[in-house]
Amino acid sequence: MNVYILTAGILSLLLGVVHSILGEYLIFRHKRVKGSIVPSIGDSNLKERHLRIIWATWHLASIFGWCLGAILIKIARAGRTEFGDFILECTTYTMFVAALMVLVGTKGKHPGWFVLLSIGVLLNLGT
Repeated sequence: MNVYILTAGILSLLLGVVHSILGEYLIFRHKRVKGSIVPSIGDSNLKERHLRIIWATWHLASIFGWCLGAILIKIARAGRTEFGDFILECTTYTMFVAALMVLVGTKGKHPGWFVLLSIGVLLNLGT
């Protein structure tokens, strides 16, 4: 079992969980009508339909993180194959680019860039 890839997969799962929970708590909790799942209280700068797609996209990122984490854990446990190596290479580059985007986009104030970078480094070490 490749412990680097396994750790990267677990980090990806955890990042998705933390992303959804903190997003709901810090961003969306004041934007929904009581009893509603999807936020719908927009304001003059953000219409309801825009808020709804931002919410959906926010959670899509978490879901994709969970999926990617599951794939990485499977690769770590099953061993390396040519197709698995292709997935690992694509994922490694994706994590590095994602880390850079979050770093630049938030001027380093959002901790997600560090977790994404850590996943990329772990994948690089594991390949």
